[in-house]
Amino acid sequence: MTAVGQPVRSRPGVAAQAAPPAGRKRPLREYGLFALMVAPNLLVIAVFAYWPILYNAYLSLTDWNMIAVRPTFVGLANYARTLTDPAFHQTLWVTVVFTGLVVAGSLVIGLALAVLLNQPLAGRGVVRTLSFAPHVLSGAAVATLCLFIFDPGYGLVRALLDPLGLTAPDLNSSDGALFGLVLVYLWKNVGFAGLIYLTGMQGLPRELDEAAVLDGAGAWTRFRRVALPQLRPITFFLLITTVIGTFQAFDVIAVMTGGGPGDATTTLSWAIYSEGFEAFDAGRAATLSIIMFVLLLIVTAVQVKVMERRVHVG
Repeated sequence: MTAVGQPVRSRPGVAAQAAPPAGRKRPLREYGLFALMVAPNLLVIAVFAYWPILYNAYLSLTDWNMIAVRPTFVGLANYARTLTDPAFHQTLWVTVVFTGLVVAGSLVIGLALAVLLNQPLAGRGVVRTLSFAPHVLSGAAVATLCLFIFDPGYGLVRALLDPLGLTAPDLNSSDGALFGLVLVYLWKNVGFAGLIYLTGMQGLPRELDEAAVLDGAGAWTRFRRVALPQLRPITFFLLITTVIGTFQAFDVIAVMTGGGPGDATTTLSWAIYSEGFEAFDAGRAATLSIIMFVLLLIVTAVQVKVMERRVHVG
């Protein structure tokens, strides 16, 4: 015990455990430890992500046939030649049409599939597995299978459509080849979109739906007014991922059509491969890569800007 009015002496070690003043800077060793912990990750990202982008941007300013020792710097000549080339305009148009059809079809059909699988139907677990299976299959394997399915002589599509008086898509025609690619990519993407939508539907709160039922709302009204607005974050996620994935579509195109017939199925991703590894024009290929990179940035930024006022989480 201490007398009243006498100062209380602190015990040894208490002062050492006291927190440092608010304005004192952290010790230098803490910053060093932090830098040591994050350095490996930053090094991997810099080597395998940032450096390829920067080097690709440099190659887009050069003329290089991948055989000469050093690229020749030409400035913006590759961009001027590409942006004024009618073949590039055709490629860009095919990419936009292909991406638009695949994205719209994946979201609409995936949502319809999710609504169906959300019902208490017999065998829905098997249907969920079968619908998602194409998404995890190799694109080259799917394309090889679809070559037999769309074969004009003995394909499954012809066997199903001939009795109905309908014509199967012809991969040797311009319209048929693009339509066939869209169908294949829809088959691969619909199961993924449906599974994501289904997961979102099963996590929706039931209070709003029950309140709508008490108000006399029908099933379609409840879906349109209650469920669909709450699925906007999922729609936003699927929209961005599907757009980016479809822009980069390559494997199925390489196996099924090779960008043909003519340039009917030549998308930006296939044009990059063709310029780089068939024409050996590294500068032109790098230019197309940068253009696609910028387009994806613009599309993603516009999507974020449009959806950020409409998407509400929680």
